[in-house]
Amino acid sequence: MKSQYLKKIKLPDKPGVYFFKKNKDILYIGKATSLRSRVKSYFSRDLIATRGPIILDMTVQADRLDWQETDSVLEALILEAELIKKNQPKYNTKEKDNKSWNYVCITRETLPQVQVIRGKNIKNQQKEFLQKSYQGIYGPFTNGLQLREAMKIIRRIFPYIDTQSSKHHNFEFYRQLGLTPDTKSKEIKNTYKKNISNLKLFFQGKKKKIILNLKKDMMLLAKKKEFEKAGEIKKRIFALEHINDVALISEETSQRNNNSQASNLFRIESYDIAHMSGKNMVGVMTVVEDGQVAKNEYKKFIIRTQDNANDTGALEEVLSRRFRHTEWGIPQLIVVDGSTAQINVAKRVLSRYQFDIPIVSVVKNDKHKAKAIMGNENLIKIHKKSILLSNSEAHRFAIAFHKLKRGKSFLK
Repeated sequence: MKSQYLKKIKLPDKPGVYFFKKNKDILYIGKATSLRSRVKSYFSRDLIATRGPIILDMTVQADRLDWQETDSVLEALILEAELIKKNQPKYNTKEKDNKSWNYVCITRETLPQVQVIRGKNIKNQQKEFLQKSYQGIYGPFTNGLQLREAMKIIRRIFPYIDTQSSKHHNFEFYRQLGLTPDTKSKEIKNTYKKNISNLKLFFQGKKKKIILNLKKDMMLLAKKKEFEKAGEIKKRIFALEHINDVALISEETSQRNNNSQASNLFRIESYDIAHMSGKNMVGVMTVVEDGQVAKNEYKKFIIRTQDNANDTGALEEVLSRRFRHTEWGIPQLIVVDGSTAQINVAKRVLSRYQFDIPIVSVVKNDKHKAKAIMGNENLIKIHKKSILLSNSEAHRFAIAFHKLKRGKSFLK
C-alpha cells in the first residue's frame, strides 16, 4: 500500500479501530485517538526505526484499509482487544509475543473479582480450569500502561472488587474512594452482580445495551420514588455517554512522543550472560542513550533453551527474544561481550529479523577487564566511552541478576 492511497479515502479525525487488509483478509488491527493521524504515521520515512520491519512488511502487503469509529479512546482500546481475539490477525501476533499481553478476567466467586492477568499465566492454564475459575476473560490488551489507565476510568463508572481491595485491611480505604462498593447488605450484593453484568457487556463493546438497561432501572426506581438511587444511575448513564478518557489520550500521546524522541537519541544496547557452570543461566540487556544510562529500559532474561555453559547459545536466545519486541525501540548500536563468535551470533539473529544494526564486541583480559573493542572503527572512535559504559553496566547487571536467581534456587 502506498501513501497515495490515503488521498483516496477520508479518514476521520476521531477515535476508533483501523484494519489493514489484503483482499478480504485482515493483516493487522490497531486503535487510534485520531484515525487520520494514526494511519498516516504508517507511511512516515522512519517507520522501520519506530515500528520495525514486521510492520513495514505489513504495510507493503496490505492493499486496502477499513476502520470503525468509536465514541471514545477507551472504547477503541476495548474494541481492538475484542477484534484481535476474534480475528487473530497475522501481523498482530508476529509483532509482539502474545504471552506479554494482558487480559481482564472476572472470577466466578459469590462476589466476583476483576483481575488483570498476564497472557503467559492464561496460556499456562488448562481450558477447564479457566472456565471453572472465570466467568469472563477479555483481551488481549497489547498495551499494559494504557490498560492500567483504562481500568481506572472503568472503575469510576463500575466500582469493582480486585485482589487488593478484597483484602480486609484495604477494603475500607477503597470503599471510601468509591472504587469498591459496600457489599455488606443483600441489596447491595445484588446491585454489585448487576454491576458485574454491565461490566461484562462493556468489555464486549455493548455500551448501548448497558445504557438501555440502566435507563429501565432508573425508571423503575423513579416509580418507587427512590429518587436518590435513580439519581445515582443517572450519573452513571451520563458518565458512559461522556467518557472522560483524557488520561488515556495523554498516555497515548506521551508514548508517541517518547517514541519520536527515542528515534533521535543514539541508543546503544549491551548484552551479557551470567551463570555458574551452566546453572542458573541468565541474560541481560542494558541501554545507554546519548552517553547516559537508561535503567528504566534494562531487561532481564532467564535462559530457557540452554542446559550447559553455552554462552553463545544463550546470547542467541536473548537476542531472538529481544527483537520480537519492536515496541522497545530499535538501537543504533549493539554491544556484545566476547569476540568473533558472539558477533557472528548477533549478526545471525539480526539477519533473521531483517535488522541492519552495527555490532561491536568488547574483548576482555584474564581479569575480565576490557582490552580491545572489535567492530566498526569509526563508531568505536566516536562512542568508545558509551560502549565501555554499557558493557560494564551489562556485566554488573548480569552478575546481580544471576546472584539473585542463585539465591532463590538455594532457598528452594
